Amino acid sequence: MQQSLKGKVVLITGGSRGLGAAMAEAFADHGADVAISYAASAEKAAAVVEKLKATGVRALAIKSDQADLSSAKPLINSVIAEFGKLDILVNNAGIAIQGQMVDDPDLDEEKYNRQWQVNVMGSIANTRAAAPKLADGGRIIFIGSRLGDYVPFRGVADYAGTKAALAGYARGIARDLGPRNITVNIVQPGVMPTDMNKDVADHLPPPRNLPGYASDPSLCNP
Repeated sequence: MQQSLKGKVVLITGGSRGLGAAMAEAFADHGADVAISYAASAEKAAAVVEKLKATGVRALAIKSDQADLSSAKPLINSVIAEFGKLDILVNNAGIAIQGQMVDDPDLDEEKYNRQWQVNVMGSIANTRAAAPKLADGGRIIFIGSRLGDYVPFRGVADYAGTKAALAGYARGIARDLGPRNITVNIVQPGVMPTDMNKDVADHLPPPRNLPGYASDPSLCNP
């Protein structure tokens, strides 16, 4: 494969499994040195790092809880200390707490508030920490969701809101960092067969009266 990213350094948050791990492998296949962050899956993170190193690139796993906003600067500093720079930040880490309606008297506010903290404030903290140190001409990529634009079923208001917030933030910082030729994008995928989607699928109510959508929410493409 063409080493189009050889010499570049990328940080992928939440890179120990699922989409994050797949992106780490893709960046390594294109020659980039890769750092991943993880919150709890140390063994999985180590396995990803070994797989990346086997392709001939440098790789590093850093434990960092995105819910703790004070962890953002140490995370970025650790990447730069190891690799000397940062060219690409991929804000991938996130959680999905879904299934309860906003008027549910038993709404688990603590869990839903943590989702906002991780998905939005954690991503913002990482971006703020990285922006002054990111190489000119670099890239920032947010992993959103199609739910940020279109909500076809109940029980996902807060999750959809976090992804919509990221979309607006990405547009704003694209303006801020444009003079440095730093490109900012948000990727909004549909449902993928990842651990996170498998965990939440059983808690979602089926969509109602929506042409083209299956009754099984795990088959829907948000």
